[in-house]
Amino acid sequence: MFRKSASLAVAMLALLGSTAAHAQGTPDPAAPTAPAPPEKEVWKGPFGGTFTAGIAVLNDYSYRGISQTQRQVAVQAAFGYETAPVSEKVPLSAYVSAWGSNVNFPGTGASVEIDLNAGLRLKALDDKLTFDLGYIRYNYLGAPADLYFDFNEFGLVAGYDFGVAQLQAAVRYSPNFFANSGNAWYRWGQITVPLPFLRVNENIAFKVFGNVGNQYVERFTNYGIPNDNYWDWQAGVVVNVYGFDLSAVYTGTNLSVQDCLGTQNCASRVIIGISKTF
Repeated sequence: MFRKSASLAVAMLALLGSTAAHAQGTPDPAAPTAPAPPEKEVWKGPFGGTFTAGIAVLNDYSYRGISQTQRQVAVQAAFGYETAPVSEKVPLSAYVSAWGSNVNFPGTGASVEIDLNAGLRLKALDDKLTFDLGYIRYNYLGAPADLYFDFNEFGLVAGYDFGVAQLQAAVRYSPNFFANSGNAWYRWGQITVPLPFLRVNENIAFKVFGNVGNQYVERFTNYGIPNDNYWDWQAGVVVNVYGFDLSAVYTGTNLSVQDCLGTQNCASRVIIGISKTF
């Protein structure tokens, strides 16, 4: 990520989030950058399943704290399908989805990221307890194959809704991470707190959230960072206004400008976005 392949690794990094689940971050169900949207009507699919789609516009695309767009505007879209649960006694469903965003990795030819996701989701205790076992294939269109930008990642996410707050934790593993950087592990935790006392009416709702993650990379010089791991964090607010999510998120890493190849792509900053889930 910095250096040709390494230099891009850091520059590339950045949601996935969910709307902010992937609006600020990668489309990764594990790395939700913000709370999920409120309950809504869904498109019915075959076999009792449902389709969902979403679009987001933000002033930056940040993946695990690192800008993927040179701190410029990102436009993102997602589409997915989830089956109905196996049965009431076995509340297990399967899902597939695709998520995309523009990226900006100077001198590499990469301009678009397309992530393909698949996994299994288990919900229990009236949907309060959830487990998600998933796979993501990251694809960077336009990048030469010898840069090895495309990679696979596997993850497990667990969460519990206490009513007054929702907790989530995740661990993700890649056997060969971005830019041929070897084994990589990402560990992440998040708390989301709804603020019902700020509700203006039934069409306006507020949530705040915070999360912290640690990224380990085996061949860290290929990835473009000075050590084998770094920390990232986010804290923000999401306001759902008549079906649109307006978000303001403060994000950053413990990587300095020097650690980030002399760029501001790893520096603390505020990301503003608007998204809509259908």
